Amino acid sequence: MDKIIEILGFSIGLLYLWWEYHADARMWIASVVMPLISMWVYFSKGLYADFGINIYYFIIAVYGYAAWTRKGATAGGKKEKPLTVSHITARATAAAIAVMVLLWGALWLFLEHCTDSTVAPYDAFTTAMSIVAMWLLARKFAEQWLAWIAVDMVCVGLYIYKGIPFYAVLYAVYTVIALFGYRKWLSMIPRS
Repeated sequence: MDKIIEILGFSIGLLYLWWEYHADARMWIASVVMPLISMWVYFSKGLYADFGINIYYFIIAVYGYAAWTRKGATAGGKKEKPLTVSHITARATAAAIAVMVLLWGALWLFLEHCTDSTVAPYDAFTTAMSIVAMWLLARKFAEQWLAWIAVDMVCVGLYIYKGIPFYAVLYAVYTVIALFGYRKWLSMIPRS
C-alpha cells in the first residue's frame, strides 16, 4: 500500500511540475492534493519536518491560487494588477535568507532533541528552504527555482538514504526541470 501511495504522489508531483513550469495556476490545485499524500509517506518514514511542512504547503496553495488568479481585484478601492513573473528585490532576498536560516536552525534543534529523526540537519534544511521557496513561488519570483534546485538536490540523497525510491526519482526529475524552469521563467519576465 505504501508504494501505491508513493506512486500516486509521484504522478501528481509530475503534473504539478508541468503546470509550474508553464506558470499555470492549475498547479495550485495539485498543490492541495499532493500534501495529503506526502504527509502519509513522510510520517511513515520518520521525516517529521517534511510531514509538517505539508500543512504549510496546503495553506500556501490556497494563498497562491488566490494571488495568481485574481483578475483586477480591488484593494481599498485601488485596482490591483494580476501577478506576473518578476525578479525578487534585494530587500525580499535578504528577508528570505534570514527566515530560511532561522527556520533551519530552529527545526534542526527541534528534530534533534524532540524526535527520533536520523537526518535532522537535512530534513530541517529541505523544510526551511521549501517554506521560503513556496512563498517565492506564490509571489511569482523567478528565483523560486533556485531555491527549489537546492531543496531537490538534497532531497534526492535524503530519499535514497531513507528508502523512498520513487520520491528520489521524482526529486531528481524536479532538479532537472527546475534548471529549465528557471530559464523559462526568466524569459517570461516583462521587459521594461
